[in-house]
Amino acid sequence: MNWLKKIKAWWHGFFRKRRFNMLNATDLSEEWHMHLSPASIFAGLIAFLLMLFIITLSLVAYTPVLEFLPGYRTEADRSRESLIQNIIRLDSMERVMNDMMTYNENIALIMEGRTPVSRVLASSDSSRISKVLVVPSREDSILRAEMEGSGPYALSGQENGSRRQVREAIELASPVEGIITEHFDLKENRYGVKIAAAAADRIAAVDNGTVVQSLWSPDNGYTIVIQHAANLLSIYRNLSQSLVATGQTVRVGEQIGYNAEAENGEVKLFEFELWNNGKPVDPERYIVF
Repeated sequence: MNWLKKIKAWWHGFFRKRRFNMLNATDLSEEWHMHLSPASIFAGLIAFLLMLFIITLSLVAYTPVLEFLPGYRTEADRSRESLIQNIIRLDSMERVMNDMMTYNENIALIMEGRTPVSRVLASSDSSRISKVLVVPSREDSILRAEMEGSGPYALSGQENGSRRQVREAIELASPVEGIITEHFDLKENRYGVKIAAAAADRIAAVDNGTVVQSLWSPDNGYTIVIQHAANLLSIYRNLSQSLVATGQTVRVGEQIGYNAEAENGEVKLFEFELWNNGKPVDPERYIVF
């Protein structure tokens, strides 16, 4: 029980007040005195440290005091620059992805005969995307009027003389030498022509242009899509091999692939389509096969 007595004695001593006085050195008279206990001194120290912490936190949070510390400014600038660079990279990646999505969607719309769309990024928020129809240019409107009207360049109801003028004006080359087995017919959902050509025969581009698609599928083999001037698009299907890549520029008559070969006794005929302003047109009106 001695240790209990010692604890009680220490506890009472911790709160017992002591007298602190100030004496005059000449006559030893008391000039000032004060009563303090160890508990009050400890509480005063805790209060002082808490007040110091609050003041320091307020200075750091609401004043630029850290800007004057050596080395802090350089590290802050580096962090800010790194953050800005990362934001720029993310925005660039988002724009590239949006462009790729627009490109793929427009190719699909062209293949379906629909009007392409363009994505417009809002100035306030680049993540908000709105779709609007592509505004046709003046040249596009003139060509559309000539093709859809009754003039010499119309795509319907023309005689042989008018057809010859259209072919001479556009000057498209034949993609392959062969015999047409199926003709263009929108009512039968045939958007192009099928040509019986020699196996592994060379396939050529019908005009100068840029390859916008070169891919392989089990149903159509290699398919190549080339974008030409005046919103003209040529499509080549059932190729056994493609010699071009997406984004490559080709010239008229340049070889782009090989005709399909017979597999398991089945022969896939070469298919050729021609699209103008997102609409399929009869290739025989443009090309002398």
